Amino acid sequence: MKLGALPTRHARFRPDHTAVIFQNRRLTYLELNRSVNRLSNAFLGQGIRKGDKIATILPNCLELFEIYWAVAKIGAVVVPLSPLLRGSGLASLLRDSDSVMVITNKAFVEILDPIKSELPVISAGRYILTDGSGTEGYLNYHEMKELASDQEPEETGISDHDPYNIIYSSGTTGLPKGIVHTHYVRAMYCMIFSSAYRISPESVILHSGSIVFNGAFLTLMPAMSLGATYILHPQFNAENMIETIQKERVTHVDVVPAQVIALLNSPGFSFDTLKSIEMFLCLGAPLLKEHKDELNRRLPGRFYELYGLTEGFVTILDKNDYAAKPTSVGCPPPFFEMRIMDEKRREVPAGVVGEIAGRGPILMPGYYKRPDLTQSAIIDGWLYSGDLGYVDEDGYLYLVDRKKDMIISGGINVYPKDIEEIAVRHPAVREVAVFGIPHEKWGETPVAAVILHQPGSVTEEDLKDWINKRVEATFQRIHKVVFMDDFPRSTAGKTLKRVMRDEFI
Repeated sequence: MKLGALPTRHARFRPDHTAVIFQNRRLTYLELNRSVNRLSNAFLGQGIRKGDKIATILPNCLELFEIYWAVAKIGAVVVPLSPLLRGSGLASLLRDSDSVMVITNKAFVEILDPIKSELPVISAGRYILTDGSGTEGYLNYHEMKELASDQEPEETGISDHDPYNIIYSSGTTGLPKGIVHTHYVRAMYCMIFSSAYRISPESVILHSGSIVFNGAFLTLMPAMSLGATYILHPQFNAENMIETIQKERVTHVDVVPAQVIALLNSPGFSFDTLKSIEMFLCLGAPLLKEHKDELNRRLPGRFYELYGLTEGFVTILDKNDYAAKPTSVGCPPPFFEMRIMDEKRREVPAGVVGEIAGRGPILMPGYYKRPDLTQSAIIDGWLYSGDLGYVDEDGYLYLVDRKKDMIISGGINVYPKDIEEIAVRHPAVREVAVFGIPHEKWGETPVAAVILHQPGSVTEEDLKDWINKRVEATFQRIHKVVFMDDFPRSTAGKTLKRVMRDEFI
């Protein structure tokens, strides 16, 4: 289960097959493996050893892609951090992760310099820049790499359960938690998701979201395990994505709901331009049925949906199950188990809402240096998600809402997703996010943040009345509509309801 053996294998058996495309650069597996070997040996030359943590603060780039495989060859641990991090938040994660090296670009020099004194573990020679040279206090990534050998690095005795990466959670409450994935866990990503998504060595996979986001590994690992072609975009752009799909005959893509909406609203989106697609995967947050239906009308038979936690549990709605279960997020893949639990951790029957718990072969060994948090998340081998849902008689999962997003109004549970499903049906509404704000009488009351197709096409009062006439119960009625040009989003493209909620408190 040594991940670093994958590029080595393909360099031998598929040397001329295109491995990765980034902008105007195309590397075969032979070229990729030699480049990764140089980087691995450069790390060893800088004193990096098995188990050492290497933090990255990079946007999508070929260097970040190579780092993921270079650390795998020598048993180092990659800590991919969001380029949106700043100041004390960045310093705290670098300290928490015990990172001994930081790889970034010139844009981050003015952000890193003020906090270097807070990072005593990182020595002066271990700040690396991927662009430019001659910046005081930083080594040049490419110069460091070019001095190293392109031969296979020295064997370091990597085992299945050695850590491969630490992925930090979004940190909605307190300090983000470092989620550890081992070589075994990532190898299971290779096996499970290549099977679930019908990825083959001939597949062409496009990823336009951030590869710092754990969801990227759902297609990245299968692509590299099978020797397929992986196309990485610098950032998401609907028009660029559609153009690439058509030009490169892309077969597999994965996107978050906001990106689905942007693609559906692009003038280039059509069956003809996207006919090569075999898998159109939505993940990261529930996609509202209105958008699912439109996607399936315009690009039938390709839609998959994944519900999952970086900590290690997923369900998948297969493209062939969508017609029968359009509002479901699917069922657990082989070797996974799922239960719906009440507040006393007792399993509830089909149709009853409870907390989603699961277990399977991609379960994390734990949060980095936080056994207390690990014990509260994994109980008797089951990962408790903090999400609410129910299963039907066939065992398919239906998300009700995030437990933390649930609104309690007048003592009654109000699920924002139920209101969102109604609001998005209004012809003027492009995207909606419902959240609760404090209310003197009811405790909390729902607010709808809305992005319109055309600003000014409907008034706040008219839209509020339209929604409130269609909700099923009086406690679901929204208190206020707020029009926005865009929502605050994470690096992964997820809508940050907590940020909008905080503006009202």
